[in-house]
Amino acid sequence: MRTSILSAAALALGLSASAPALAADALTLQLKWVTQAQFAGYYVAAEKGYYEEAGLDVTIKPGGPDVAPTQVLAGGGADVVIDWMPSALAAREKGLPLVNIAQPFAKSGLMLTCRKETGIASPADFKGKTLGVWFSGNEYPFLSWMSKLGLKTDGGPEGVTVIKQGFNVDPLIQKQADCISTMTYNEYGQVLDAGLKPEDLVVFKYEEQGVSTLEDGLYVLEPALGDPAMVDKLARFVSASMKGWQYAKENPDEAAGIVLDNDTTGAQTEAHQTFMMTEIAKLLGDSPKLDTAAAETTVKVLMSGGSDPVITKQPEGAWTSKVTDAVK
Repeated sequence: MRTSILSAAALALGLSASAPALAADALTLQLKWVTQAQFAGYYVAAEKGYYEEAGLDVTIKPGGPDVAPTQVLAGGGADVVIDWMPSALAAREKGLPLVNIAQPFAKSGLMLTCRKETGIASPADFKGKTLGVWFSGNEYPFLSWMSKLGLKTDGGPEGVTVIKQGFNVDPLIQKQADCISTMTYNEYGQVLDAGLKPEDLVVFKYEEQGVSTLEDGLYVLEPALGDPAMVDKLARFVSASMKGWQYAKENPDEAAGIVLDNDTTGAQTEAHQTFMMTEIAKLLGDSPKLDTAAAETTVKVLMSGGSDPVITKQPEGAWTSKVTDAVK
């Protein structure tokens, strides 16, 4: 990460480094998952000094299998979190006042990837099959899709058998599942890296199945939006982050390197991060503003779960343009 230029600027002006006019506003961002190119725009914004230029001191906290962003936010461990809208709306209905303030990702990258040898050629062929699904809030789009297809998820010849998929592609490679959950920018590449070829696979993009839901939005707790100073800080954060995303989109190789520089696990590879960044660029919107029609579609998908919908009522106040309207 770049070191702060604010103190140097203050000294050059003959001012105290702690002068209020130059003090950077602290803000903590909780990621949805581990450090990877899925979040490249935020790391690029930090590395290139875009946050500093906006008067911000941003801390980026990686996620992981044991980290629930909404719980971190509720506990005061972050000011902003990245989450998928289905998870956020489900949490809101349960009482956590999450609000979407910006939506950098305009398209969904979620897919089911199946071995062609299983005989699956269309969703009608899912019946009686075993499907790998991520949980911890990521299962909601899948459950809505199965409900739309009229397929129960408790096994049996008239439904599907669901296995709780880890964040890897092992169930497909080891033939423990006929299909698994994949993202266009991550696990699908891992499947190819494991030796399977595109012609060995059949993929079903959620967007093409009419069950697309919004992913990777920025969320805060509703009370924060009542503070004009916080709204201003969030607007500066969103603006600088989008500048980071634009740079990452135009310079995928460099962005992948910046991600790797911030990965303390050493588990990532340059080739995969570059692949991820190239695919993620296809999902980014031109503006951080939420497409309310896409949000309403997400709500519709989540409420169409028959007797067991993900959410049961319209989520009033679940998104706002207050922050993006203030972006300069």
